[in-house]
Amino acid sequence: AQSVAQPEDRVTVAEGNPLTVKCTYSVSGTPYLFWYVQYPNQGLQFLLKHITGDNLVKGSYGFEADFNKSQTSFHLKKPSALVSDSALYFCAVRDTVMGAAGGAEHKLLSLV
Repeated sequence: AQSVAQPEDRVTVAEGNPLTVKCTYSVSGTPYLFWYVQYPNQGLQFLLKHITGDNLVKGSYGFEADFNKSQTSFHLKKPSALVSDSALYFCAVRDTVMGAAGGAEHKLLSLV
């Protein structure tokens, strides 16, 4: 089975502070990991993915994610949050063994 979990129901940070949206995953094979964002009144937008290569992945809008195989985590980070970053953030996984779409979860990030 494959799944992801985002342990915090809501993430709140002050503008200008670093932000982290946590994601852990469980897969049988090699994980393909993704982050998406949904800004208010907009559709889902792709942020970044990790399939192979560097553990630190840089994505759109200044976001990056750190792939940690030993901790089975793929946390989304940004060094300095903007009010415009307030949105729903979705973590998703695809398992190479299953060859099908995996689980997904989302969390609300609000900036104050």
